[in-house]
Amino acid sequence: MPDTWEQLKNDCGACRSCPLWETRTNLVFGVGREDAEVLFIGEGPGEQEDLQGEPFVGPAGKLLDTMMAIIGLDRAKVYIANIVKCRPPRNRDPQPEEQAACLPWLERQIALIRPKVIVCLGRISAQALIDRDFRITRQHGQWFRYGEIPIMATYHPSALLRDPGKRPEAFMDLRELRKEIRAVCSSTELYDDSI
Repeated sequence: MPDTWEQLKNDCGACRSCPLWETRTNLVFGVGREDAEVLFIGEGPGEQEDLQGEPFVGPAGKLLDTMMAIIGLDRAKVYIANIVKCRPPRNRDPQPEEQAACLPWLERQIALIRPKVIVCLGRISAQALIDRDFRITRQHGQWFRYGEIPIMATYHPSALLRDPGKRPEAFMDLRELRKEIRAVCSSTELYDDSI
């Protein structure tokens, strides 16, 4: 029987495949258009995301909104998810076994959304979806394939908050993303042409 969003959310909410569920406040399943052509994937929820049950709502989320706005992309037109759906304690990186336990939920989300472009936000999501040995400082902004879907990685907004010197590189990645959206997306309107 094919997946439905309701079934997937219920199944994911009942997951006990790793210990992260024990310390979460809320499941952070994902947010956005369920038929989005553009899918952003981070590593895992932080404190604000855990409290609100939504990805990218803290300072990194505000920066992600700004990054999207730079290329005329509205948050309401994309889908945003994470590799892991529960907050790792003290915002540490999700462990490989936690990522492995959670990845099937993301794969089911991708199958339902059927995006035309995927953007990994940071090293951890890039290593999970592009290449285990992915090096964000060397390979950001380059296009790869996730099955038939074009996929790229850029710096995680949290990394850009810690090191603003990387923002010009992220800006170039956004230009590449805008080009790809224009080439492969038919219903994702970019409302501005500022870069």
